[in-house]
Amino acid sequence: MAKERDQNTKDKNLLICFLWNFSAELKLALMALLVLCTLATLLPFLPSSFSISASELRFCISRIAVNSTSVNFTTVVEKPVLDNAVKLTEKPVLDNGVTKQPLTEEKVLNNGVIKRTFTGYGWAAYNFVLMNAYRGGVNTFAVIGLSSKPLHVYSHPTYRCEWIPLNQSDNRILTDGTKILTDWGYGRVYTTVVVNCTFPSNTVINPKNTGGTLLLHATTGDTDRNITDSIPVLTETPNTVDFALYESNLRRREKYDYLYCGSSLYGNLSPQRIREWIAYHVRFFGERSHFVLHDAGGITEEVFEVLKPWIELGRVTVHDIREQERFDGYYHNQFMVVNDCLHRYRFMAKWMFFFDVDEFIYVPAKSSISSVMVSLEEYSQFTIEQMPMSSQLCYDGDGPARTYRKWGFEKLAYRDVKKVPRRDRKYAVQPRNVFATGVHMSQHLQGKTYHRAEGKIRYFHYHGSISQRREPCRHLYNGTRIVHENNPYVLDTTMRDIGLAVKTFEIRTIGDRLLRTRQ
Repeated sequence: MAKERDQNTKDKNLLICFLWNFSAELKLALMALLVLCTLATLLPFLPSSFSISASELRFCISRIAVNSTSVNFTTVVEKPVLDNAVKLTEKPVLDNGVTKQPLTEEKVLNNGVIKRTFTGYGWAAYNFVLMNAYRGGVNTFAVIGLSSKPLHVYSHPTYRCEWIPLNQSDNRILTDGTKILTDWGYGRVYTTVVVNCTFPSNTVINPKNTGGTLLLHATTGDTDRNITDSIPVLTETPNTVDFALYESNLRRREKYDYLYCGSSLYGNLSPQRIREWIAYHVRFFGERSHFVLHDAGGITEEVFEVLKPWIELGRVTVHDIREQERFDGYYHNQFMVVNDCLHRYRFMAKWMFFFDVDEFIYVPAKSSISSVMVSLEEYSQFTIEQMPMSSQLCYDGDGPARTYRKWGFEKLAYRDVKKVPRRDRKYAVQPRNVFATGVHMSQHLQGKTYHRAEGKIRYFHYHGSISQRREPCRHLYNGTRIVHENNPYVLDTTMRDIGLAVKTFEIRTIGDRLLRTRQ
């Protein structure tokens, strides 16, 4: 019995020794078995398009075996020591069509310092993007465009203006340009720049009306290289300048009493809201008015069909400015757009108005726009107070069926009366007295500005309603005072009461061609 027990003990010890000697191989075998079992379990759940061949399976197992027995190591690659020259590229680079040899040498100075080189390629932003230039008098011009925002923030670019007569026997005239940055720091990649080119007061540019070209020399402000772009911004052909237009003592009546300069129109605009806005203001400003709209992608075919009758009557002009989208400026470069409008129509209108297409100008019932403007004639600019209206809350005084058939400014009759420190204003100017302008007012003008015209003229603002391609009424109310989402509103039927007169005016002026206009 004892002998048998000793034999069992020897067998166990022999088994333990065997397992101990071959533990690494057993671990590898168990690991491989575990992997195979795992794959066998997962294969039924894989999609039919997924398959693993036997050879691929053997390859995976062999990789596991190799990795388990291999020793990890790190290879250190020594960076080669550079000689006096490092080859950056083997081929010359084309820069604006001109072959430009790269700078390939790093020089070692006598004191042992390595002088490195830096070569720029391409353009991150243009030095100047021209929209247009206009004559502003017998010796002054305005150039409107865009320029690199970082260039004006961190450098000191300058501008010079040069008049080159068409008659080469006449002398060229050179003067410093005055840059005006109009966007109040709101620029993005590009900022709006208005360059005022005023030549000496005793000089008449192109006095014989023989023609010439205005050059703008735009520098980058780089003191080391003094990079300058010479840009032909305006060409006057012979006998095209009407100098009588600029004589103050011979001033004749402008073509328009009131001209509307619109900002960039973009997004998915509602044709019906545009229809209401243009009909209202054509009636409001009268026959001696004109409307300039700028299409930055917002005037779709449906919107254009609404404007077409008024274009045919000569009441509206549309400018396609979609190409400016290439240059990333604030709100589709609206500062550049309104400044171009200011100088383009400067001598064609007595007053210019700047506001948006979701805003409606209003004067009290006992007044007219002409009487108000006469009372403000001594001012070069006046601002207009805002009446903020809800673009969702509608007055249901006539019942839901009739309410939904009304125009937007008729049914959106609840005014926001929440007290705030200030609200944005819009404005009007006498353009001959303005050098550059902004969105909410001009800071570059001669003459006085009036800020207390709220008793004479206001504007109703239906914020966001112009970009809603649907029925604007989200909530219907009957009360005169309501609270919606913790915001107080009061019923204001000022615009509602004018609705019928505006609709009648539209029918009498352009007929019923817009009756089926969609939201």
